Amino acid sequence: MSATQSRPFGADSTTYANIFTFMGLPLSRDLSADTDAVVMGVPYDLATTGRSGTRFGPAGIRQASSQLRWEQKRWPWSFALAERLKVDDYGDIVYEEGNSDEMMELVSAEADRIMSAGKTLLTLGGDHFITLPLLRAAARHHGPMALLHFDAHTDTEPSDARYNHGSMFYHAPKEGLIDAGASVQVGIRTEYDPADHELTVLDADWANDHSAEAIVARISSVIGDRPVYLSFDIDCLDPGCAPGTGTPVAGGLSSNKALQIIRRLSGLNIVAMDVMEVAPAYDSGEVTSLAAATLALEMLYVLAQRKGDYARG
Repeated sequence: MSATQSRPFGADSTTYANIFTFMGLPLSRDLSADTDAVVMGVPYDLATTGRSGTRFGPAGIRQASSQLRWEQKRWPWSFALAERLKVDDYGDIVYEEGNSDEMMELVSAEADRIMSAGKTLLTLGGDHFITLPLLRAAARHHGPMALLHFDAHTDTEPSDARYNHGSMFYHAPKEGLIDAGASVQVGIRTEYDPADHELTVLDADWANDHSAEAIVARISSVIGDRPVYLSFDIDCLDPGCAPGTGTPVAGGLSSNKALQIIRRLSGLNIVAMDVMEVAPAYDSGEVTSLAAATLALEMLYVLAQRKGDYARG
């Protein structure tokens, strides 16, 4: 590509120059009519119960995304993302250091602003607790949603602790944010009580034994056409694919398996998404950040695919 040719994304960037936004996207908070989706970072990890460091996750994911910018059409998609979807990087939410209450208020308010403008929000974390204020914002627009949750942990710990990245999905059904009976968790491989668990669990052993097609068919049968919040905790992946996280658990999905599943989700009515729990300090060769960046990019392609399907009628 010559210097005079336009790049597939908005910023003048390469794999090593100007790599401060996700995929070299324009850095903008102008929610203009032609913008379809927004990428927002939340550098927060004060609800972490294991190893800290996910506050650096958004920056790590953005940096690693520079390795994905050279492909105009992301394999195996048949179109370039920019042909169908206009995406901006909203930057990070800035809150007073140590002030979790302010973080929650700002995240919910900014998410509400983005969704009120009719944009789809993709959030980069940060610890998984951030999903709770995001769900609160999304529920104001969509009512109780189905949750599609990829994780090693169910995050349904019955805790009344104000900040705990292991109890968001204990509180979310109680607050009417998600419909637990229409929600699915994929990759679970830690303790929970099946007798008192309303969400459908496709545990890591089951997921590893079945094809991506079978997994998505099961997901679709539970969720149907409901509005979906898609949340991906990077520790859903096996530590061999994602060592850079706070609570790694052996026996997870490969990055390839996860990508195959995500690519097949265009039939779902996804209204908001996130990728959480990347802790670059524990990473090796940026493999975790790269996996997270790739998953995030695939999520945007899924939105573009669904938009294209609707355009064709």
